[in-house]
Amino acid sequence: MITESGMDNVFQALAHETRRSILDRLRGQPGLAVGELASGFDVSRIAIMQHLRVLEQAGLIVSEKQGRSRRLYLNAVPIQQIHERWTDEYSKHFASRLTAIKQAAESAVKREGNT
Repeated sequence: MITESGMDNVFQALAHETRRSILDRLRGQPGLAVGELASGFDVSRIAIMQHLRVLEQAGLIVSEKQGRSRRLYLNAVPIQQIHERWTDEYSKHFASRLTAIKQAAESAVKREGNT
């Protein structure tokens, strides 16, 4: 179970757009080296390292030392624990259906706008 301070750390980490982008990249490309990750952003490597520190403190990423590089991976467990705090088995089913309907409607609107 995630603690209140742990939850605060997760929300603080997710509050910044760059950190969310980092997590998106790691979800799509697990095991990226720090240098590879940093090269995809318009900020200094030092700034990325600071963001990584916040994400690690929140438990949202894990790293693995491989030779001279450090490989990064998304750890979605803290996000899942927060999700489980406010949902139950009954509401999960309907929430996922509503999300699917919302995404389908938004896609339809985008397709109509492009024609």
